Amino acid sequence: MISVETALVRVLEGLEPLPAEMVALSQAGGRVLARDAAALVSHPPLAVSAMDGYAVRADDVAAPPASLAIVGESQAGHPPTARVETGQAVRIFTGAPVPEGADAVVRQEDTHRDGSTVTVTVPVPAGKFIRPAGLDFAAGAVLLRAGTILGPRQIALAAAMNLPWLAVRRRPQVAVLSTGDEVRLPGEPLAPAQIPGANGPALAALIEAEGGCARQLGIAADSRESLATLIAAASGADLLVTSGGVSVGDYDLVGDVLAEAGMSQDFWKVAMKPGKPLMFGRLGKVPVLGLPGNPVSALTSALLFLVPMLRALAGRPTACPGATALLGVDLPANGDRRDHVRATLEGGVATPVGLPDSAMLSALAAADCLIIRPEHAPAAEAGDRVPILPLAGL
Repeated sequence: MISVETALVRVLEGLEPLPAEMVALSQAGGRVLARDAAALVSHPPLAVSAMDGYAVRADDVAAPPASLAIVGESQAGHPPTARVETGQAVRIFTGAPVPEGADAVVRQEDTHRDGSTVTVTVPVPAGKFIRPAGLDFAAGAVLLRAGTILGPRQIALAAAMNLPWLAVRRRPQVAVLSTGDEVRLPGEPLAPAQIPGANGPALAALIEAEGGCARQLGIAADSRESLATLIAAASGADLLVTSGGVSVGDYDLVGDVLAEAGMSQDFWKVAMKPGKPLMFGRLGKVPVLGLPGNPVSALTSALLFLVPMLRALAGRPTACPGATALLGVDLPANGDRRDHVRATLEGGVATPVGLPDSAMLSALAAADCLIIRPEHAPAAEAGDRVPILPLAGL
């Protein structure tokens, strides 16, 4: 067996970000920016008003009250209708261009209007309530960096930068193969010894959440012929993920069939629980991650290895920021495999939930984090600070 840390280094070795493709801004949400993006325009493009009120010359209102002649209007999206000279004002609205000659804006509530005359009741210094051209950003400024995940805020910025298209990383195409005579698709009729397959839907959801495209190959029976047929259907994928069939039973045939197809195996078995029977290799240039069949083992292994692989292919950082919590209960000393204890997290306190069985999905669904217990960790007491892997956002 190898350690989790060594296994992670080896699954990431040689993984390069996928090529870039141009997509419309409307389709870029959730994608990873492949190249730095520079603004095509300044924002705002010219000096505009931050308030509804009157554009004036600051010197004219330095000693209020000051009566000024209204000579025009400035509305957002339109040029001003007049220039401001001494003793004059232009009616202006939020976001409207500041007319020539004006160097300040007086708020509407600080004035009294009588026909074509406005009386200003407070002084305003030069520049007051004016957003100068380029206040937010200037044309040519690089505001979005390669590797950025394009969420709503980044899409808003790109739109303001006047970028209708963005270069993003191609989404990883991931072939997902479930195995086992006992496994059926959810909703299919079940014989007494059969179960609904949870791994395929769960892995597909995880892949899609991490920006990949999941291609479910189906469920292979425990036969060489069935496995070989579905493995061949993974052609063209960037990554092949299997679940089940990688342990030591008579019907655990995945490794053998992949080897017959040309896979070069890197390692098998990792010193972790749940998830010891984990296989990794390469089928030509395609990485192959063989996950255990038990659902909790499969998902725990996917969080630790598949997620970083997807992030590497997308050009994103693969390391998760370290997190800790206070332990809610006493825990015994750990053995020779790194343990991942399902736990709830409340008020910074992590409390184990459910039974430590690799088929207990209800406990994993209820958990907020995994408490990480390193190999040979000594007994821990309630209140000790322990490392955790938060599940939110994964």
